[in-house]
Amino acid sequence: MCEFHKNLTEMRHAFHRDPELGFQEIRTKAVVARRLRDLGLEVHEGVGVVGVLRAGGGNRAIGLRADMDALPITEISEHDYVSANSGVMHACGHDGHMTMLLGAAETLAKDPDFDGTVVFIFQPNEEHGLGARAMIDEGFLERFAIDEVYAIHNLPGAPLGQLSTRVGQICASESLFEIEIKGQGGHASMPHVGVDAITVGSEMVQALQTIISRKLAPGAGAVVSVTEFLTDGQRNVLPGHATLKGDVRARVPKDRLDIERFMRQIVEGVAVAHGVKAKMSFVTEFIETINAQGPVDAVVRSAHAAGLEAIGDRPSMSFSEDFAHFCEAVPGCFLLLGNGETGPHGQPLHAADYDFNDALLPIGAAFWAELVRDRLPTRETMP
Repeated sequence: MCEFHKNLTEMRHAFHRDPELGFQEIRTKAVVARRLRDLGLEVHEGVGVVGVLRAGGGNRAIGLRADMDALPITEISEHDYVSANSGVMHACGHDGHMTMLLGAAETLAKDPDFDGTVVFIFQPNEEHGLGARAMIDEGFLERFAIDEVYAIHNLPGAPLGQLSTRVGQICASESLFEIEIKGQGGHASMPHVGVDAITVGSEMVQALQTIISRKLAPGAGAVVSVTEFLTDGQRNVLPGHATLKGDVRARVPKDRLDIERFMRQIVEGVAVAHGVKAKMSFVTEFIETINAQGPVDAVVRSAHAAGLEAIGDRPSMSFSEDFAHFCEAVPGCFLLLGNGETGPHGQPLHAADYDFNDALLPIGAAFWAELVRDRLPTRETMP
């Protein structure tokens, strides 16, 4: 292992030992900011951390994003850098994402063979879909006039270093819904006297499933999932109140809006049929992530230049990514890098025994540097 790889590995392990939840990344931000300053970058601290590196006289700027937050998961791994923060774990690889981007910053700071500005974006609270929006609301896009934006996420189960992306929608939206039902509780032996909220809620749950099977086109890729069914019932008490909570995924905005409309129709109709009151909330925190043609072409081209296998037409993913808010503002590309196929590196994201693959660290850093050279070429490297 070369010295650069060794240093990146030590850095990643340090991030892994000290994970912090979204909007609580105090120590993480301090480490990132200090590292960027040590490399000679201009550093801005706010909701997140931004490092700026300029070379030549070019007026183009690109943004490279890494996420910083961890998850409320208790780690069950046995390696020597397990989380020291009980109940908090880097189970999605954000420790590796930060390290790869810092590695790229080091590479480019030492050899700034590009013409323009690179904006290194270290974003908080990706897991709840709030961090990108918070940085934008803080004025990021006005302060740092980037022309394009890019983000990497590791992909367990894919061959190490295999890059994959696609033009158009690559990640689904996520909307959270809550349905509150107010019926009439009563004695379990006399259900006809009241209006059992469980019966009403169960009918709604069943009806909601028809949205995907009967109201959207086959292959739409949308999902409606009821994840919680809460009532005030007891052993012999029929509940008068029930709350349904759940999650909606959609690949295109039209489907998301249609699903919300159909859900409201079903909730209102079932409530009227049973003579109860019901209200529904529907909040979209993650919008659909849409990749632009030019940035995708650049990513595939840079991957080949870096010696990586590149797939430019991968299927879209069902998970959500708040990088979508950056892509909505400027042309961008979200891409995936294989984390390996076996062992903890092949475990699913958010698994308690998942681990980022240290072998990917120099690969990701080298890819980032190659992408910068492609998007901000000097006169000597222009095609």
